[in-house]
Amino acid sequence: MYPHERSLVERLNNEPFAILGVNSDTDREALKKTVLAEKITWRSFWNGGSTSGPISTRWNVSSWPTIYVIDADGRLRFKNVRGDKLDAAVDELLKEAKAKTR
Repeated sequence: MYPHERSLVERLNNEPFAILGVNSDTDREALKKTVLAEKITWRSFWNGGSTSGPISTRWNVSSWPTIYVIDADGRLRFKNVRGDKLDAAVDELLKEAKAKTR
């Protein structure tokens, strides 16, 4: 998913949009290399090297990857949308957020 995430970050560079990643890889040093190699420029948190780490436990994540799309009010609006559906979800929420600020 890194290429798609990168394209979202680039496309929405000047928008009120953010990606937060959570990674459960056991080898943190290898993960750091992956972040560089995959050009991950958004915040990516380490989940303690386990799929049952503190972040995934708190968010009740049971499969990887899990995608949550959260609106400007902090409400979970979409879960596990990918590809064009992810783009549409993000664009919809950005449109809603902009309408609120007018």
